[in-house]
Amino acid sequence: MYIVRDIFTAKPGCASKLAKLFKRVFANEPSFRVVTDFVGNFNTVEMEFQAANLAEFEEHVKAYMEGRMEVEPELKAEMKSYTELWSTGRREIYKVVE
Repeated sequence: MYIVRDIFTAKPGCASKLAKLFKRVFANEPSFRVVTDFVGNFNTVEMEFQAANLAEFEEHVKAYMEGRMEVEPELKAEMKSYTELWSTGRREIYKVVE
């Protein structure tokens, strides 16, 4: 099992907008959640996915990029400008110890 975290530093005043957008877009994904900073760096928005293996995660990304995920058309349009809400980001991938 892997945990994949996409961690964004939102522009000032945009963290809650970005978090709510991610929450709406990926609402049908059972292994997905959104968290924001409570203590730590300001304006942090994190998306977290769980995948059985890295191939599953790659397929998830590919499905999103190819438009095969079930996302409402207005949310797809809104996601086209999501990069305007954040200034930097990174991805972390962890392997769960069993």
